Amino acid sequence: MTGVTEIAPDVFRISTFIPETNIQMNQFLVRDDEPLLWHTGHRYLFEEVRQAVAGLIDIDALRWIGFSHFEPDECGSLNEWFQIAQSAEAFCSVVGARVNMTDFSSRKARGMQLDEIIRTGRYSFRFLSTPHLPHGWDAGLLFEETNRTLFCSDVLHQNGDLPALTSSDVLEGARKNLVMTQSGPMKGYIPYSLNTESQLKMLADLNPKTLAIMHGSSFDGDCAKTLHDFAEVLKETAGAF
Repeated sequence: MTGVTEIAPDVFRISTFIPETNIQMNQFLVRDDEPLLWHTGHRYLFEEVRQAVAGLIDIDALRWIGFSHFEPDECGSLNEWFQIAQSAEAFCSVVGARVNMTDFSSRKARGMQLDEIIRTGRYSFRFLSTPHLPHGWDAGLLFEETNRTLFCSDVLHQNGDLPALTSSDVLEGARKNLVMTQSGPMKGYIPYSLNTESQLKMLADLNPKTLAIMHGSSFDGDCAKTLHDFAEVLKETAGAF
């Protein structure tokens, strides 16, 4: 089943648990004058996610569709959304727009530079270019500046059917996932590169109040410390390259 929970002011987590993989697939809808959807979800989940979004806004009003990197859970149903949201515009990193979206997307995507801003009405969103965090040279994250919500994509991924929001530790679940992926075909799922520590420091310095996490619980505890600690966990489990 797909559930909807408001995890921060006007930020709604749309979550579907997939028992076969023990993973929650989370999208985030921001309700504002120009509504914004972060992650589209897979094509096979499109109808469930569409129904959830339609319970929050008029689909015709959906204006922005953003995602971190080119992957099915990030942007797999993008073209399905374009068929029903006539004014929607996709945005992602410059690399993603130039390399992936020119072929995949039925509409031109807006390529975002580091610190470029999208305003939706009451809220403004800062795009953060983060190559290889969580993965892919096209990766980027998003920060809502008013209520300080950081949209983390796969950073701090936890497995399981978990609460929508927690103030308790999410780091241990993230560690378990990283250790598990290091011994199988998903090795290197989130790499530790020469830029990882500085990228996570940049995110922590934003002093986010809420971390909107793509897989597992979102977090509203000490977000800055958790991001700093995640850098150490990545270094321990993945190693630098």
